Amino acid sequence: MKKSKNANAVALGKLGGKARAASLSESERSAIASKAGNARTAKLSKAERVRIAKLAVQAREQKRSQIKLTGKGKA
Repeated sequence: MKKSKNANAVALGKLGGKARAASLSESERSAIASKAGNARTAKLSKAERVRIAKLAVQAREQKRSQIKLTGKGKA
C-alpha cells in the first residue's frame, strides 16, 4: 500500500516557499537561483554540458533567423 502525503502539510509547504520568495530581494533570489544552477551543472559531464551548449546555440540561431524572416524584432 502506497503512503500518501498529508494534504495540509503539502499546502503549508507551498505557502512557506511563496512567503520566503516574497521576503527575499531580487538580488538574493538571483543568488539562490545561480547557486542552484551551478549545483545542477556540476552534476553534468563535460560532454553533456557541451551538448547542451550546442543545443542552446542552435535554438538562438533559429530564433534569430525567424526574426529576420518575419521582420519582427527590435527596431
